[in-house]
This record gives sequence, structure tokens and C-alpha cells, in this order.
Amino acid sequence: MTMRRIATPWAPTGTRVYCVPGMLLLKLRLGEAPEDIPARNDVRDGAAEAATELDGGALDRVLRMEGGGARVVRLHTAAANIARVGRRNCNYSSDEQISGVARTFIVRTDPRASLGDLTQRLASVSTVDWVSPNYLAATPCDAPLRVPGNDSELVDDAEMWEPWRMIRAPQALAYEPGDSAVIVGVVDSGVARTHREFVRPFRQGYDTVQLGQADIGPGVELLGDRATPDHDPVDEYVGHGSACAAIIGAEGFDMPPGLAGDAQLLPMRALGAVRAPGRTAPIGMGSIADLDAAVKLAIDLGARVLNLSFGTDDAQLTPGLPKPHADVIAYGAQRGCVFVAASGNSGQEAIYWPAAYPEVIAVGAVGTNFRPTSFSTRGEHVALCAPGERIFTAALDGYQRATGTSFAAPFVTATAALMIARAERRAFPIEPQLVKHILMATSRAFSEPVPLHGAGILDAAAAVAAIDAFIDRAQQEDG
Repeated sequence: MTMRRIATPWAPTGTRVYCVPGMLLLKLRLGEAPEDIPARNDVRDGAAEAATELDGGALDRVLRMEGGGARVVRLHTAAANIARVGRRNCNYSSDEQISGVARTFIVRTDPRASLGDLTQRLASVSTVDWVSPNYLAATPCDAPLRVPGNDSELVDDAEMWEPWRMIRAPQALAYEPGDSAVIVGVVDSGVARTHREFVRPFRQGYDTVQLGQADIGPGVELLGDRATPDHDPVDEYVGHGSACAAIIGAEGFDMPPGLAGDAQLLPMRALGAVRAPGRTAPIGMGSIADLDAAVKLAIDLGARVLNLSFGTDDAQLTPGLPKPHADVIAYGAQRGCVFVAASGNSGQEAIYWPAAYPEVIAVGAVGTNFRPTSFSTRGEHVALCAPGERIFTAALDGYQRATGTSFAAPFVTATAALMIARAERRAFPIEPQLVKHILMATSRAFSEPVPLHGAGILDAAAAVAAIDAFIDRAQQEDG
């Protein structure tokens, strides 16, 4: 089987990503999904066995002929039955049915089968909405610069605070301290829960990583938690998720405090840890299925804002196949969630998913010169930029200077959480598209005009204050 290369928005140019051998994601049309196929989490927890048939008809015949049979599970848990072990495939809501998350299955076949041929044959069956290989995505291979956590005197204070001051983060937090009722989901490699910057307790979160040695390339070593049941999304090896989470919710001992203020963090571990051949530093790796499961579960656990510092280059996808993450984004949009995603690190005009969906706020990176960085992916879909060069933030143990659009996105995520908190304080419902509009409308100009990098640079203080201005106008018009 030939494995396709796919780029990722946080990774250096040339990073290779593959699909899991013998695994497909398949979505059936509305009304065609059988009810008795168990949810993946129930199979993972030993409460059910994967089904060996999907429809008892055309699909099963194709799977037997082209794939040597199949084992089938539902990708997503029903929101109403998250905690009902053995019943997580029951009582899907209308939102889950309409968006398609209730009708999406993981199909495992013979790993030697040709996924290209199998995908084409399955897609021709009338009951199938779409079918796709289960692609793998990875975090950067190059380790960030790390500095000791207890030696803050080694870090120039002015340089450390500059990104926060560029976007007027201190003024934003002085105006609106945030709300503990606002939950921010961080779908990434997990978090280092014992880090001194994470004193406040997290929401419980979840670990959706399900990788086996056969699912990844030869010579790649799996590290730590991978395919076993785990409700504790701890990052022990990578540090990518911890860096993003700290920008949003750090306590502020040896780095600036998290911009989301009193908001609660919900860590979702969807990227496992691996060590690639010839590399000393571990990287994060996860499948589209693991990422989608984490996003959907974060929504069901109450996340109002989700930070998605991952993505797939559209140019690397096979034409005609579905775009990644479309259904979970549609599901979250139906439930009023704000999505923020990294625009990409290609340095070119390109489309990455999920950043390019209109429901998502795509964030590029700027340097301290108030210009977009050379690596920031540009395009008509980019909403705005935020600081993304040498951001001083938490590592697994101590601190690091992190660079990439992965670390620009959390500044916007945190600001969105403050905006929602401000609206809640005024007892005013706020729609995700209004959050996106205000963030763009209040952004500051680049040091000189630069096309395709969005409306400008994040101004957190102006965005939060604009919530009050909007509410005041709305109330005057109603009065």
C-alpha cells in the first residue's frame, strides 16, 4: 500500500504524514446508520465488541472482497450517554444526526488492502455519504528552545512580556478578568498537569489517542500512553499542548498569566508521543479519527471555545475526498462553539483544514515588528494574526520559546474566552460569528499593508471592550 504525504500547519516544510494501514472513516447517509454498532469508547473500555458487519448488504460484500472483512465501531459517543458505559451508541440528538457525527464509523480491514481501491468501491455504494483513509498528523520535529523554570532572571522581562503587550493583554485582563463558567478546550498533545504554571485544577478532559505500533511507520517508537483506556490527558513527552495551554491559562509565576483569566481549561489529548528515526526529541502524532473524537467530546463536555493548533494542507489531499473535520466543526457550530485554529506554517498562500472553514477563526503569526512572519500561511480565509515568534511559555518541565502559528492561535482563543465572559456578565448571548467579526473589526493594522494575512493584529483589549459597545447599541435599539 502506498501511504500519502500530508503537511501540517505547525510543522516545518516537508514534514511527512501518513494514513493508518487498513483503516477507513466512513459516513452513512441520514437514516442509513444501523443502531446496534457500538461506540469506539465502549469497545476501548471493554464494554462491547466491535461489529463484524456494517449493513448486512453491499458494504459488507465490498469489505469482504476488497478488505478481507472488517471490524466496525462508531467514532463518536452520544452526548446524552457520555458516562453510560456500554450505552454510548444510544440516544444521539438531532444535532448529532444532522451534522453526521452519529453516522460516522471507523472501519478496520486487512492492513495489506489497497485503501485507494477500497475507498472508491465503498464510495460507489448509494448509502455512503463519504469515505476516507484515516490520515496521521504530527507536530514539529525540531525541539523548541527551553530555559530553566526556576531561573526567571535568565529571561529578559521586557522581551518575555512583549507579545502580551503587543496585543494589550494586560489591559484586556484589567477590563475583564474572565469567568470560570467559560470552558476552553485545548485539543493537542495533552498538558503537563504538575507544571508550576498550572496550579488551578483543569477540567477532567480525556485522552482519545488510539495508536498501535502497526498504525505508524517502521522504526517509529511509541512512547507513553497510546491504545489503552485513559481519562487523564497528561503530556509526558511532547510539550506542544502545554505551551498552548499556558498562553491561555498559566498562573503567571515565571511567565505572563494566561490571557483567558479565570476561564477553565479542558485538556484533550489527541496527539500521542512518538520518537522518529534519527530524532532525539519526541513529537506528537495522532489520526484524524483521534482528533475528531477529541473535538466532539470537548464540545459535549461543555467547551465554549476550542483551540485547534493542528491541520491538513488541502493541496495534499486526494481530489474528491472529504475535507477533514467538517462534521465536528458543523456539530460545534450548531451548539454555538467558537473554533480557533492555526493558519499554517508553510509561508505560502494555502488552505489548511480546519482553519479554512468559515465557522473557524484562522490565525496567522506576526513578529515583534508588527509584520506577518515569513512562515505564516496566508489566504483569504485568514481572519487575523497574533504573536507567534519566540513566545515564552510553559514546557513539560520549565519553559520554552515556542515559534509557529500553533502558538499565535491561543492568544485569539483566550481573547474569545474573555469576550464570552464579558457577554455573560451582561447576560447577553453572543454568537460565534459575532466573536469572529469583532476580533477582525478591532484588530490593529500591520506596520505596512500585507495582503492575505487577515484584518490585522489581535487587539485583545479593544475586542473585549467592543462587547460592551455592541451590547449597549443593541439595548438602545431595542429600547
